[in-house]
Amino acid sequence: MKRKVERTERGWPGHYILARSCLFCRNTLLECGEKRIVVSTVGSKFGRDGEIEQVGPGRYYETMAFPAEKDGPYWEAVPCDQIKFESPWCIDHHREGSDLQADDMHEAVVAELSKKLAGSK
Repeated sequence: MKRKVERTERGWPGHYILARSCLFCRNTLLECGEKRIVVSTVGSKFGRDGEIEQVGPGRYYETMAFPAEKDGPYWEAVPCDQIKFESPWCIDHHREGSDLQADDMHEAVVAELSKKLAGSK
């Protein structure tokens, strides 16, 4: 029996210490019963010289997922406990349309983890 997964789009980055330098940030909270997952995508990071820089070795965008814990009124990512998934998680370039590709990457991870949550007991 599949369970309902609630999805909340949030207006702040869910991971990455330099996220405030990123023009692209997505943060989606998935809730199903007592389980909660934050899916976070960051990218299009501005460097000191105003040029776009990588957010990590060989990647300009990355998506990660974490269990969530209560932090004040919000459920926030627990960054030391990354959740694995099969969908692509990084983009190795930055060019026109990369933000759209990052959106698709984020949505694929949300869909994969929502399916897993819906089937979990």
